[in-house]
Amino acid sequence: MTICMMAHITPAKGQLLAVRNQIDALTRRVRREAGNIRFETHETSDASGFVIIEEYRDDDAFQRHLAMPHTQQFNAALESLAEGGGSSVTELAPLGEPDDSPADIRAIDHIGLTVPDVEAASLFFADAFGARCVYDVLPRDGEDMAGEGPEKELGLSAGTRIVHMRLMRIGNGPCLEIFQMEDGEQQAPPRLQDIGLTHFGLYVDDIQSATRRFEAAGGELLSPTHPLAGVEDGPHNAGVYGRVPWGMLVELLSYPDGIDYSNTPSGADEAKTLRWTPHP
Repeated sequence: MTICMMAHITPAKGQLLAVRNQIDALTRRVRREAGNIRFETHETSDASGFVIIEEYRDDDAFQRHLAMPHTQQFNAALESLAEGGGSSVTELAPLGEPDDSPADIRAIDHIGLTVPDVEAASLFFADAFGARCVYDVLPRDGEDMAGEGPEKELGLSAGTRIVHMRLMRIGNGPCLEIFQMEDGEQQAPPRLQDIGLTHFGLYVDDIQSATRRFEAAGGELLSPTHPLAGVEDGPHNAGVYGRVPWGMLVELLSYPDGIDYSNTPSGADEAKTLRWTPHP
């Protein structure tokens, strides 16, 4: 069960800027914790204080957060910077949500699409919808993803090379995973009357259980589960592609070890847009 809470901080007289700087520094670090789901910071409309909404995967993740050096340093700083010597914390509980799916299935994580040119598509999505670039899974000047491994794992025709992959986010919702490929056969984009997108990605907490359910329902996996790549790599991070009975691709993925934003081009200290991850 997730742990969600609200912290309110009232700066001592003359310490507003110092508290804001402390919160900014803490935010960059907490969002890199594998067990953190969200860490939202807000300033009150009258500029009298700050409110933080934070959520963790479970109590163990929250306890690890409390033990982190950056958390302890932040709380120590508040002793002299905040009224009362610290923050006022209230634990939050949901009023109730419908339980329509198995406990280990969350929600759609991203939608995948292939475009002729990732850079041009990024500009369009930014101009048309205010989309923001999260990170490049495969930079354009990186090593192409090709060969028997990707062909099997991703269902590519022989000789197809993935030359650019980018994750973008529109609003407060699932990301777009945008592919640019070369040297493989390509068909025209589907019409409205045609069936399916390229794929959608479903975040799961137990990928083995999810793949068994997928196959039992009539789906066909393209390969065994495989590690995620680049900034998404981690000991327990994994994914797998499969086809539903009518042929559309679906990806099952899980990244409980988090995303290494420090390896993105700008680095975590400058990252303003984070990957949207479905809540448990």
